[in-house]
Amino acid sequence: MATDSFKITIHMVSSVDGYIAKKDNSVSWFETSDNYEQGVNVTEEDAKEFLKTIDCYIMGARTYEHALELSKSYGWAYGDVPTIVLTHRKLPVDRPNIKIYSGDLHMFVDEQLKPNYKNVWLVGGAKLAKDFIRLNLTDEIRQSILPVILGEGIPFFDQIGQEQALHLKSVTAHKSGMVELCYEVRK
Repeated sequence: MATDSFKITIHMVSSVDGYIAKKDNSVSWFETSDNYEQGVNVTEEDAKEFLKTIDCYIMGARTYEHALELSKSYGWAYGDVPTIVLTHRKLPVDRPNIKIYSGDLHMFVDEQLKPNYKNVWLVGGAKLAKDFIRLNLTDEIRQSILPVILGEGIPFFDQIGQEQALHLKSVTAHKSGMVELCYEVRK
């Protein structure tokens, strides 16, 4: 399934002040009660159609552990889509579509992702996103900003250590008050 349109997108949900989780790693603040009348309303069907375009998820160990915990109450959020957890730790794997990878990220992208997938989403965490940005492995960043200020927590962009030019592709304001920014990473 190799393709010329291979793309890695980093997607993070953050507070207005740039945190992706509270210090205790909780994300209970994801549920907002805001209402922006002029925003778009994404239906469940729209969301399902969009998610069909993602053919692989990648995430770090803490994001995976958090997703496993949430799956006990809400089900596995990533469905049957291949999900690769990047970690040096031994983690439980109880689904056939989940794989663990430990090693060089350039080799991982070139040998495992590019030959098999077209639209890969890195969905957490901040350290992994930083590594992908620093190694110039990211094509797009989508930041969904929720209408809340946390004041402290785990920052999305923390000590990246380099300047990175971006090109704004789109801005979408949602009825929930969430604003989604989509940037192309300039290479």
